[in-house]
Amino acid sequence: MTMKHILIKISSCFCIFLTIFSFCCIFADDVDPFVEQVDINNEISTNQIIETSGKDISSLNINARSCIILDRLSKKVLYGKNELSKVKMASTTKIMTATVIIENCNLDQTIEVSKKAAGTGGSRLGLKAGDKITVRDLLYGLLLCSGNDAAVALAETAGGNIQGFSELMNTKAKELGLKNTNFESPHGLDSDNHYTTAYELALLSDYALKNPTFLQIVGTKNYTVTINGYPKNLSNTNELLGYLNGVYGIKTGFTNGANRCLVTACKRNDMDIICVVLGCDTKKFRTTDSIKLIEYAFENYQYVNIADLIDKKFNNWKIENEDYFNISKGINSNLELEHSKLENTILPIFKSDIPNIKVSINVNSSFDAPIYKDDIVGGIEVFANDNLVSYCDIKAKNNISKKNILYYLFDFFKCYSNILNSANEFLL
Repeated sequence: MTMKHILIKISSCFCIFLTIFSFCCIFADDVDPFVEQVDINNEISTNQIIETSGKDISSLNINARSCIILDRLSKKVLYGKNELSKVKMASTTKIMTATVIIENCNLDQTIEVSKKAAGTGGSRLGLKAGDKITVRDLLYGLLLCSGNDAAVALAETAGGNIQGFSELMNTKAKELGLKNTNFESPHGLDSDNHYTTAYELALLSDYALKNPTFLQIVGTKNYTVTINGYPKNLSNTNELLGYLNGVYGIKTGFTNGANRCLVTACKRNDMDIICVVLGCDTKKFRTTDSIKLIEYAFENYQYVNIADLIDKKFNNWKIENEDYFNISKGINSNLELEHSKLENTILPIFKSDIPNIKVSINVNSSFDAPIYKDDIVGGIEVFANDNLVSYCDIKAKNNISKKNILYYLFDFFKCYSNILNSANEFLL
């Protein structure tokens, strides 16, 4: 063999390698051509987190293009970075995929995997055309090992095809009020019109976690599915599950367009949060960003019962201002008040702001009759270090009618009668 032939063969092999490499990069999702080894235990220490307590969160140096910390109880955003920007979401898409399947399918149904599903690239459960597997096991393959083949198999089961299932996903998104989210696939491989925001992904995750089946699956570290009667062991791709205190889900993601993504649910004591990081440059960054944000939230926020503060202040105010009202042309001045029901009775408040919580009550002192029940006559504002954290209306609890001609006539005859009675008594 001549040197020319050898060089030609070497060049051919190199071209083949580049082709395969490019193909993998295009379809990669949660797996890399070169596996990035990350030792979580060495990534960040507790001391590093605590040192940022009470400081500007910018000192944490968050790598993610967009991220959010959402309190599940109040839906209050504890921190956001480009949280309203439309971005690609990779396999975090599968949160919606699973939600639609759980709400619309018989999970114990056995399906036969199509050729199209089996041929889906990227991260895989390892399905082959003709395989028999239950919908439930497909969900585990979808959410634990992020199987794109499982995603397509599920989509075909519920929607007939990818397009039909995408319509179901978008219908659900509209139902949940997700106005800046659109789905084109059940797996999240890059496409121009497949996007969400960190904020809306957090809201979707909060909704999905309310379903016990979804909650159980994303909180599972290892699971054995059955394919054609044979067992297959799966491991969850979520590196924080079983590592970080309080983490109980939910989903990883990676494509070249979306970069590294991670949605994490974490609960400690009574506080329950969702952390979303999207567009991290490396797996290391998505891990450390998530840990930093989660620890920051728990270190710096504390629940405060706003309802108790308002009730105490309002009740005292009513006692102190019993004769406060001047109601012009009203048949009486006995105006009873109540405040509207709070949407969120308990709120996470920045710990350093708690000593500076103030409740301000603003009510008009003069009114013109008539006044009707539920009329808004004022408001209650709650400030934490001069930042408004809660508000509720003060409403009339009863009706006060306006004096009319009949009232004045009655009042005249009443006065006239009193005069006559007084005169008769004087004469007698």
